[in-house]
Amino acid sequence: MAGPISSALRRAALATVLVAAGTPAFAQDATGQSANQIAAGQAVGEAVLIPNRVIYPGETIEPASLKQVTLIPGKHKPDGMATRTEELQGKVAKRTLLPGRYIPVSAIRDAWLVEQGASVQVYFTAGALTISAAGVTLQPGAAGDQIKIRNIDSGKIISGTVMADGTIQIGAS
Repeated sequence: MAGPISSALRRAALATVLVAAGTPAFAQDATGQSANQIAAGQAVGEAVLIPNRVIYPGETIEPASLKQVTLIPGKHKPDGMATRTEELQGKVAKRTLLPGRYIPVSAIRDAWLVEQGASVQVYFTAGALTISAAGVTLQPGAAGDQIKIRNIDSGKIISGTVMADGTIQIGAS
């Protein structure tokens, strides 16, 4: 009777893995809604995006790595989860994202506009006066992030804001 015992062990192991892996997105494929349910006017659940494969830290989230599913009627996504294209397009995973699971907003970030060690142009502007210098970033940053830069000429470390064009804007200190 090894069959029933191994089957029971397999089910127990699967249950343990599911509990340990976190909360799944209780959903069905967007195409899984039957025509009878739609024709009968039954409530269709909220549509969300979840990974269809493992997305590793540092990897850009591509539309091909996401799957749209419809939540079971009556179920709503938990707060703090990114489930729309606008929230996920072009973002980078900060930690491993598992297939079939919600994507926490805390697990994604904007793509870096400047990488650590990159040569950048640094600008200081006060009224009509603009001073520019060459610098090397000491940390990566996205547009709007405050990062540290080393001035190539003086060797001094300064802080500045990453601009959308990849330059660094510093203020008076």
